[in-house]
Amino acid sequence: MPAAHPSATRRPLHRRALDVQVFLRDDGLFDVEASLVDTKSHDVPLAGQTRRAGDPIHEMRLCLTVDQSLMVTAASSDTRWMPYVGACSEHGDAYAQLVGLNLMKGFRHAVAERLGGTRGCTHLTELCQILPTAVIQALAGSVVDTREGDAAGNPPFQLDRCHALKRDSATVAKFYPRWHLTTPEPAPTAS
Repeated sequence: MPAAHPSATRRPLHRRALDVQVFLRDDGLFDVEASLVDTKSHDVPLAGQTRRAGDPIHEMRLCLTVDQSLMVTAASSDTRWMPYVGACSEHGDAYAQLVGLNLMKGFRHAVAERLGGTRGCTHLTELCQILPTAVIQALAGSVVDTREGDAAGNPPFQLDRCHALKRDSATVAKFYPRWHLTTPEPAPTAS
């Protein structure tokens, strides 16, 4: 975060809080509860009324159940605070369309196809986008193997997904030597 200019004063305007919690169930499935809450530090006119400072503009939840392969087996949403009461929450069971998607295989693209634009709620659909990495983080090292790769001989899922874990990086050489790729020297050119 950039430091404030020494002579500048700052006043908070808006806060968006995202929260994702993952729970192991007795039946071996996992419940994922994700929420998005927007608040303002000042009163704002909203849909013909005044929303008081600190009261949510949005408070929304997504609840998923996933199995060990990260397949969504149940999904629902709940909108508790919204700008347009009687309209924002009237998307029916739209988020039940997440059932059958896999968090590791094309999830974000499928969410955009099924729930993008007017097919869902902008904020709930955006909240879906953080679920794959949050759930993988929750299950990394226990359900998701982060060291040895899969049975087909593929490297651990996290390699080549960020700059620090490029297969030819010093980080991979140090912490995942089995999966490290050396960068070949360029072939000499004929003079």
